[in-house]
Amino acid sequence: MMMQLDLKGKNILLTGASKGIGKGLAEFLMEMGATVAIHYNSHKASAEELVRKYDTSSQIFQADLEKESEVFRLFEEVTTEFGKIDAIILNAGVFLKHSTEQSAEEWLKTWKKTININLNSVGILTKLGIDHFREKGGGRFIYIGSRAVFRGETEEYLAYAASKGGLTSLARSVARSFGKENIKSFVVSPGFTRTAMAEQFIEQYGEERVLKEIALNELTKPEDLAPLVGLMCSGLMDHATGATIDVNAGSHIR
Repeated sequence: MMMQLDLKGKNILLTGASKGIGKGLAEFLMEMGATVAIHYNSHKASAEELVRKYDTSSQIFQADLEKESEVFRLFEEVTTEFGKIDAIILNAGVFLKHSTEQSAEEWLKTWKKTININLNSVGILTKLGIDHFREKGGGRFIYIGSRAVFRGETEEYLAYAASKGGLTSLARSVARSFGKENIKSFVVSPGFTRTAMAEQFIEQYGEERVLKEIALNELTKPEDLAPLVGLMCSGLMDHATGATIDVNAGSHIR
């Protein structure tokens, strides 16, 4: 049985909403009555399908978060259309290999791309969000982090781990700095989650390898994160501002 939250009247900006974890979050939020600004980069058909499926006042917005100008444009378009944003979920990210066996130049290309998408765009949207929330009387940030921040990653994914570490520290700093202005900030920290990206890994290495890492009998799915994120958006978890909550099937317990 699905939990029920009343998110009617809540306008939520969700980055990376057309696939993976973001899509699972978007579906749950719209089922609970929220109006979602569904951000996508290249998967337009998937984003459009979400809006059609739930027949809400939600809308889709395209932006390449690697480009600063498009991040600014995204926020301006969403606020112009919605007027007020109640919560911003910073979910979009890339998980790109760049082994240290590569040349420094090639390695750095992937480092820069990862940091631009996973951290710089998040920083811009955080600044714009703070300005907006101050004007509108408050709001909530939900940052989708990673187990990699606390456990570390393998050598092929140094940029990914570094970007999520920066995101986590940013989220905590926002919580400490702006709580008195009715601005809250949370981190959800998933481990290996069953998405299209994960399926590629499973195809290459086998599901048994992944299952050995976790404490449960099945992999985490995007919908396993959704109720928690919904609670954060609802206001029912405001006194947990600054918290990082792990959802990693017991694969890394702090």
